[in-house]
Amino acid sequence: MPGENASLFDALPEGSCVETNAVDRTDAAGKARVLMPNRGQMEFRASDLDSLLPEGHRARLVWDYVVRLDLAELYAQIKAVEGGVGRSRIAPEILLALWRYATLEGVGTARGLARLCEAHDAYRWICGGVQVNYHTLADFRVGHATVLDALLTLSVANLMDAGVVKLKRVAHDGVRVRASAGAASFRRRQRLEGYLEQARQRVEALKQQVTDDPCALSRREKASRARAARERQERVERALERLPEMQEAKRRQGKDPEQARASSTDSEATVMKMADGGYRPAYNAQLCSDTEAQVIVGIEVVTSGSDLGQLSPMVEQVQARYGATPDEYLVDGGYPAHAQIDAVAEKTVVYAPVPKAKEGERDPHEAHAGDSEAVANWRSRMATDEAKSIYKDRAATAECVNAQARNRGMIRLPVRGLAKVKSVVLLFALAHNLMRTIALAPEWIGLGAPATIPMA
Repeated sequence: MPGENASLFDALPEGSCVETNAVDRTDAAGKARVLMPNRGQMEFRASDLDSLLPEGHRARLVWDYVVRLDLAELYAQIKAVEGGVGRSRIAPEILLALWRYATLEGVGTARGLARLCEAHDAYRWICGGVQVNYHTLADFRVGHATVLDALLTLSVANLMDAGVVKLKRVAHDGVRVRASAGAASFRRRQRLEGYLEQARQRVEALKQQVTDDPCALSRREKASRARAARERQERVERALERLPEMQEAKRRQGKDPEQARASSTDSEATVMKMADGGYRPAYNAQLCSDTEAQVIVGIEVVTSGSDLGQLSPMVEQVQARYGATPDEYLVDGGYPAHAQIDAVAEKTVVYAPVPKAKEGERDPHEAHAGDSEAVANWRSRMATDEAKSIYKDRAATAECVNAQARNRGMIRLPVRGLAKVKSVVLLFALAHNLMRTIALAPEWIGLGAPATIPMA
C-alpha cells in the first residue's frame, strides 16, 4: 500500500486499464476491483461522415432545405469556372447551411464556427470534407444581404402558397440587441476631432517611414500597419459624420446638442435603454410575425431606441414582399403615433393600447378634438372586449419570437455597422422560419418538396 500522503493512483501502473485492487474496503467484501482508463490503447475506426449523424438530425434537415434553393445569384458571383484558371470556390450551399445551423445552435462568431467545422460531427457532415476558414465564413455572412433578404421573402411565400401562413393577423415588436461597441467609445465632437488628427498623423508617419527606410519592415507588416491606421481614420470620420444626427436627436429631446456623442468603434450604434433598465450601445431589430404560424414575415434594423415611427414602414415592407397587407396589425404602446395610424388606415386595422388619460381628463377611448377618422376609430375599437381579446395575441407571438431569438444568441452582435447587423438579423429570421417550416410544412423538407425552390 502507498504511504499515508501518497495519491491513490500512485499504486497503479502508468497507462493501466486493467482490474486493480487500489481501493481498500473495510467491510468483509475485501478490496474493490475497478477499471481505469488506458488512453494509450490504439483504436482503428472505419466510418464515413454520413454515418456520424442519425436520420432526422437537425443538420440533415437544414441541408435538405438549402440544397433545394435556387442560389443562381450566388453562383453568378463565382469567377472560377470549368476549364478556366483559379482555385475552386466553396459551394454556397455549404456556407449557407453552416450559418443556418450555427444560428440554430447559438453559434455567433465566425472563428467559433470554423473551429466546430473541424471538431464537431454535425458541422463536419455539412462541410463533407471541404476545408472552411473563418475569413470565408465571416465574409459570406455579411456580404450577401440582398440574397438573404430574398430568401426571407421566399420562405414566407412558400408557406403562404401551402396555406400555412394566411397573413390575417401579425404582431410587430422591436428587440434591442447589444452592439459590438463599448460605452467608452462614445465621444463628443472635440474629442473625435482630436482622434481624427492623430489618425491622420499616424497614416502620414507610416508613409514617411516607408520612404525613409523601405527595408525596415516586412511587406506584410507594412500593409498591416497601414491598414490599421487607415481603418482607424475612417471609423473616426464616420463618427463625425453621424454627430449631426445625434445632435438633432438631442435637440428634439430638449437637451444640449453639444452633449451629443458618437462611437469611434461603431458609428451607427446608439445608446439605448435596454430591457433590464440599463443604457448600452445597441441596435433596434424590428420583427413582424404572423400570429397563427409564428413565422417572421418582415424585419428591419434601426438605429433609434424608440419604436415610434416604425409601424408604417413595416406595413409597406410586408406589402412589397408579398403583394398583400395583414388584415389586423398588433403593436405595443410604443408604436401608435397618430400620423402612423393615419398612414396605414386603408391597408390594415391597427390594434394598440390607447394611452391612459391623466387624472381629471375624459375617457381616452372617446374621440378627441383634432383626431382624424382613423385615430377616432382606433380609440373606440380598443374599448371593445373583442379588441382586447385580439390584442392578447401580440404578446403570445412577438414575445415568443423575441425569446427564441435571444435563446439562439441574439444578445450581443458580433459585427459592426447597420448593413452587417441587418445580415445577422436576417440569418436569425431565416433560421427561425426554417424551424417553423419543419413544424408546419414538413413536406417542404422531405421527399414531397419540389426539386428546386425558386428564388422568386
